[in-house]
Amino acid sequence: MTSTDTTPTLRLAGPDDTDTVADIVADAFDHLKVIHYLVPDPSRRRTITRDWYRLYIAHAINGAGQVVVTTDAGAAAVWFDRTHEAHEPEGYEKHLAALAGEHLPRFQHLDLQMEAHHPTDPHWHLLFLAVRPDRWSQGLGSRLMDHTHSGLDADGGIPAYLEATGLQNRALYRRHGYQDMNPPTITVTGDTVLYRMWRPAQNG
Repeated sequence: MTSTDTTPTLRLAGPDDTDTVADIVADAFDHLKVIHYLVPDPSRRRTITRDWYRLYIAHAINGAGQVVVTTDAGAAAVWFDRTHEAHEPEGYEKHLAALAGEHLPRFQHLDLQMEAHHPTDPHWHLLFLAVRPDRWSQGLGSRLMDHTHSGLDADGGIPAYLEATGLQNRALYRRHGYQDMNPPTITVTGDTVLYRMWRPAQNG
């Protein structure tokens, strides 16, 4: 753990931070099995997926949710407000087709599976919790979650939802009040699953 003196503070990201946050997510997610499924070619994976992350990051910053980032650009959390009707990023299908190319069916499959298993009760959705690899195990992910959770709890108690990408981060989320849902998983491929997790409303 880093000392308190060197722990970066948090701030809300604005439009000028979109590319920085996309870089954070791209660095953090490059090893994930689901990302390897989306773009099997490692030489093209970062470019394609970074452009995909960027669509959602810009959408959250522009009013669909919020993006919280550490001041040293080591970690970021991308949240969406699903307490009302959700909308895709503007021109999403066109932009996705352009960036994904021949991998488009894989992205469409993932989108369909995630939306089909998305809870319908009002909540906030943690789409991306990303920490650069050289900053892992320094508590940054926990600080980012605590920041937004405290706001949700103070605002009358709003639940939160996420899809964990593996058993290790599922254990982290459990420590922050998330519980496994029923059904507990989203099957992307036979050996690639996401774990559905729900944090019940907690009055702060």
